[in-house]
Amino acid sequence: MSAKATYNVVDFGARSGGKIDSTKAFQAAWAAVCRSTKPATIQVPQGRFLLNRIAFRGPCKNTKINFRIYGTLVAPSYTVIGTANQWIWFYKVEGLSIYGGVLDGQGTSLYACKLAKRRCPGGAASVIFFGMKNLLISGLTSINSELAHIVINYCNGVSMGGIKIIAPDNSPNTDGIHVQMSKGITITKSTIKTGDDCISIGPGMVNLWVEGVSCGPGHGISIGSLGKVVDEPGVQNITVRSVTFSGTQNGFRIKTWGRQSKGFVKGVVFEHAVMQNVRNPIVIDQHYCPTLKNCPGQNSGIGISDVTYNDIRGTSVMEVAVKLDCSRSNPCRGIVLQDVKLTYKNKPAMSSCKYAVGKVKGVVTLAPPRCLL
Repeated sequence: MSAKATYNVVDFGARSGGKIDSTKAFQAAWAAVCRSTKPATIQVPQGRFLLNRIAFRGPCKNTKINFRIYGTLVAPSYTVIGTANQWIWFYKVEGLSIYGGVLDGQGTSLYACKLAKRRCPGGAASVIFFGMKNLLISGLTSINSELAHIVINYCNGVSMGGIKIIAPDNSPNTDGIHVQMSKGITITKSTIKTGDDCISIGPGMVNLWVEGVSCGPGHGISIGSLGKVVDEPGVQNITVRSVTFSGTQNGFRIKTWGRQSKGFVKGVVFEHAVMQNVRNPIVIDQHYCPTLKNCPGQNSGIGISDVTYNDIRGTSVMEVAVKLDCSRSNPCRGIVLQDVKLTYKNKPAMSSCKYAVGKVKGVVTLAPPRCLL
């Protein structure tokens, strides 16, 4: 088999039907692909293939590996996966391209357990990419992940396009795509429907481009929460454009803990966005303190600067559509509202702000924040 350039998981013993564990077969196929000295493909045919926790590890001998999925990978029950944190894990592989396929996290039973406030395991993210370089993900669908659907961590050079993420709006902690500690990430032409952030941006994210994304239901696109610890790398050079939010909790949100930190957010552009019945279209919250421990009354140390909101239009569920609640000891600087047209009940929406410095440009139909005037 080692002479072949394409390795079908069925040839290694994988069985369709979603009932027989095919983990060992997938691991064997991956081992063959990884040790190939020429470009190689691992192929998953049509059908449902049950996988337990699995790690696809590198480094591999070549830097041109294709993972073509025509069928569906099915997670085990949450009672089996428990508190594993991840279901599928890709680790330190260079030049991997993933095409198509469906990841079925089977998280609905865990959602019901958590919503009933029973004793439940934490669950697992459907797929985590760690330490990857030059990664392409095209046409992948993820449904009903127990936790986050796709996690990008410590990666360099990731292109994601045509992604579909589907989970109910009451599914807890099911971020669509989470990125952090990475450089050079693009996310384009994707649809994300979930119970938490559509895209969440964590510490250490540098050079992120998001374009052509449809979000909703969900909590919107969020930078943060940041500043939970003192020594935290910053977030820089973030562009999110041509996105639509439908019935989401937030549109564009920056969220930091109300405690000291050496982190920062700078060089952010949010532009060309449509808000359709969004509860909080634009929000900066620098007083995040969900546990009410070690942070009430404190000022955030995260410095937020050079954030532009350009061509943002649509409808707000709340009268205050723009809320800039910045840190008293470390005010937001360089905040720009340009051509922001948001309405509430067919009238111009309101805005509020604390400790923000910036300017208003172009046509802004809502009452602009007084601190920017």
